[in-house]
Amino acid sequence: MTPQAGAPPRAARATSAGAPVGIFDGGIGSYDMVGRIREAFPRQDIIYLADRASFPYGALTEDELLVSVTRATEGLVRLGAGSVILASNAPSVTVLDRLQERANVPVLGVKPPVAAALGAVAPGAVVAVAGAGVMIDSEALGHHIAAEALRAGTDPGRVVPVRADALIALVESGAFLTPERVAGPVGEFVEALRREHPRLAAITLSSTHLPWLAAEFARVAPDVQLFDPADEVVREFAALVPQPEAAGDLVGGHLTCVATASAKHTLAEFQAMIDTLGLGIRPTLITL
Repeated sequence: MTPQAGAPPRAARATSAGAPVGIFDGGIGSYDMVGRIREAFPRQDIIYLADRASFPYGALTEDELLVSVTRATEGLVRLGAGSVILASNAPSVTVLDRLQERANVPVLGVKPPVAAALGAVAPGAVVAVAGAGVMIDSEALGHHIAAEALRAGTDPGRVVPVRADALIALVESGAFLTPERVAGPVGEFVEALRREHPRLAAITLSSTHLPWLAAEFARVAPDVQLFDPADEVVREFAALVPQPEAAGDLVGGHLTCVATASAKHTLAEFQAMIDTLGLGIRPTLITL
């Protein structure tokens, strides 16, 4: 029987050892995080939410972002999530602290791994933080870069924030699945960075969409190191996973996909993206 719009689906059940983790953002980008968690913790139940009713996050103010991500987090908890991953860099950088204060479950976010990148490149080399404009232009990102540079013991001036909205759009539209539509924009993006910053040595892919383009980045710039913010989240999530002796109680890696929708961004549109990517999942429409 097909659930009605707004009716909660039969979500992955919590077990004696651990509840499902909810993973969400406003679009298809967060599925990369779903894949990372499934690979690292194959027996972990996951509720994957595409909050299309709030898409695109990049068009929202910080206050609007906080309202949206709070609503999504609370919705995932109602569906049974015992922890939540906000799989979007922009709200993670700008409002994660306030979200964590409101939530009654652990909430992890994805932030540019600036310290890791600075520590991996030569002294004086430049690290670019690529992401959505709402994050790149925020004061919060400046504070994050300063803190990360301090942690790495180096000059924050070596870190260059750069808008990558056009590349993010390639993923969200599905255009990235056609190689010839990706090669030019990614190459031009990297070359523009090199012209302005000849000592470019690393790029943090600080939008959950950008890791989908990692292979093309590596092809056009094999000498530039790429850093995925999801790596740190996977490490942090390990602390929330049941200990090995209790792992046998886990149900076994069920994935439940839910989505919100709007007149502009419909469930059919999202299903078409999923089908194009060959993910083999069918989202249930809900309201939050």
